[in-house]
Amino acid sequence: MNKFKLTILITALLVLTGCADMVEYEIIDLGAHVYGFWGGLWHGMIAGFSFIGSLFSDNIAVYAPSNIGGFYNFGFVLGIGGLIRLT
Repeated sequence: MNKFKLTILITALLVLTGCADMVEYEIIDLGAHVYGFWGGLWHGMIAGFSFIGSLFSDNIAVYAPSNIGGFYNFGFVLGIGGLIRLT
């Protein structure tokens, strides 16, 4: 393996492991509000703004941890995809 491939591999591993994060379940209030399809759609549409806000505040998240699962994910993907199609 030459130096270029090794450098790319190490860089990719560092970037991917730098994104790994774990949220402790004690700090998530799962009894508060559970988001469904419409919440996922809305969060997908505002994902860009949420991402920028999350860089400056720990209280802003891009993705709601208290969601119902598949329908929230489907709405989130539609929201992001719908926003991209409009531009």
